[in-house]
Amino acid sequence: MATVTVRAAATGAAAPAARPRIGRGLPAALALVPTALIVLVVYVGCMLWTVRLSFTSSTLLPKFDFVGLAQYERLILNDRFVVSAQNTVIFGVLFIAGCLVLGFLLAVFIDQRVKGEGAFRTVFLFPYSMSFVVTGVAWQWFLNPGLGLEKLVRDMGFSDFTFDWLVNQEMAIYTLVIAGIWHGAGLTMAILLAGLRGVDEDLWKAARVDGVPPWRYYLSIVLPLLRPMVVTATVLLAISVVKLYDLVVAMTGGGPGIATEVPAKFVMDHLFERNNIALGTAAATLMLVTVVIIIAPWIYARYVRSKGRR
Repeated sequence: MATVTVRAAATGAAAPAARPRIGRGLPAALALVPTALIVLVVYVGCMLWTVRLSFTSSTLLPKFDFVGLAQYERLILNDRFVVSAQNTVIFGVLFIAGCLVLGFLLAVFIDQRVKGEGAFRTVFLFPYSMSFVVTGVAWQWFLNPGLGLEKLVRDMGFSDFTFDWLVNQEMAIYTLVIAGIWHGAGLTMAILLAGLRGVDEDLWKAARVDGVPPWRYYLSIVLPLLRPMVVTATVLLAISVVKLYDLVVAMTGGGPGIATEVPAKFVMDHLFERNNIALGTAAATLMLVTVVIIIAPWIYARYVRSKGRR
């Protein structure tokens, strides 16, 4: 008994004193102070300032009066903003669906362990490495009736061939969809391919034993397992839809007419060209609300609900 007591006492004496938790985390907290101030002042402060100006009658310079929801009423009755909202819905649905479908097909193709896999991944992901401005300019040249695809086909002897979507008011928005899918499908491919590489190979072996065709295996077995990756890709693509601006400016300039107008361009035009700060900030506030509506369910499912389950 005496030996045990002596050993326990020696062990307790040799153990270092635990550092207080507050002192241990103080250096990290101090290092994060500048970042926290930047977030509060630049991001949160600017958002609150934008929302505040949307309730004023500001034109060229900010004013500090209060006109209630007058700017939002004007916004809803503005044909240009209504068209831009409709274009956002059309572009968003087709763009997200196209990127998910094409990205999944590309990921499945690469998952077959094809030769030159690295080269294929580079080629498919390369468009995403370019900015939307470069993408818009490239597709503008390609779809220009006098320079691109139409001229090329006609020079090959098909003189009746016509592809004038870029200058057609009813079809111009779909040229943006084509360019956007070409730009964003690579990102979706990379996200889904990472998920595919995490699927247990025993599932594929069991499916082959049961005689399940490959297309049914990917649709019924693998795709449900990729739901977190699909949700992540959808959120990233949806954010790109809401802030769509540079692709439109580089490719169509919002035309023909206002056929390809989008909310972000509406905001920029009213802030810097039309000298209507109040209306522009009202549109920006609606865009902010849209982003929050899109991200909030994902944040809840990803962090809040999962933390509650643990």
